[in-house]
Amino acid sequence: MVYEIKATEKVKVLFDGWEETMIRSCLQNVMGKIYVTDLEIPKSAFAYVGCFGVFVGEPDRELVMNKPDGFVILTPQDEAWAKLIEECVPSAKRTVRYAIKKDTKFDVEALKGEIRKLPAGYEIRQIDSALYDQCLKSPVTVDFVSSFENKEQFLKMGRGMVIMKDEEIVSGASSFARYQEGIEIEVDTVEAERRKHLATIACSALILKCLEEGLYPSWDAQNMNSVRLAEKLGYEFDHEYVVYEFMGSDPIKG
Repeated sequence: MVYEIKATEKVKVLFDGWEETMIRSCLQNVMGKIYVTDLEIPKSAFAYVGCFGVFVGEPDRELVMNKPDGFVILTPQDEAWAKLIEECVPSAKRTVRYAIKKDTKFDVEALKGEIRKLPAGYEIRQIDSALYDQCLKSPVTVDFVSSFENKEQFLKMGRGMVIMKDEEIVSGASSFARYQEGIEIEVDTVEAERRKHLATIACSALILKCLEEGLYPSWDAQNMNSVRLAEKLGYEFDHEYVVYEFMGSDPIKG
């Protein structure tokens, strides 16, 4: 049987050595959930926020079999977990992501300089109640807010900056997840508006907003383009790590 564990101090040791801020979101009971098969002395755990999950501890087939529905990114702690994921979810795509260091010292003036490059005809806005609703209407912008349970939770804990053109969201940077000390950044731009420096501007605005509030804007990169954007903003690359991408409609094996 798989259970959601609220007493996260019982699984904290299983996540030692992980710097993923989305794990902090779960351990701090800010957002996301942690699942185990033993509530008293858990030897394995699965932390999950949005579409992103991490397996740690002793490989547990039942935890893998009870992964969330829909598109998920499954992160194994080691090759034993990776092998189990491949056995249970043979259609899962093995790929890599790129961890970014979590101790960045930002050049505030440089970030302000990026914002000044906003082209004529565009404007930056912070995501409010109306823009939250607008984000939900497009697959490009929905992830700016969709990891949160509802609008109220996002407006209380989330942070986001979008770039508007003709009253439409064309680019933005927002909190994919929130933990006590900061956020995990999500960034995207509609295809027709790419290569116009908009993502850099939106991220600069969000980072400055976080710094003003004493929050750390954490970054995790899906691809090398994301790594290069992060480095442009002042971040430093740390290491690659293995993940498995899985569509909920694909078959799984018990």
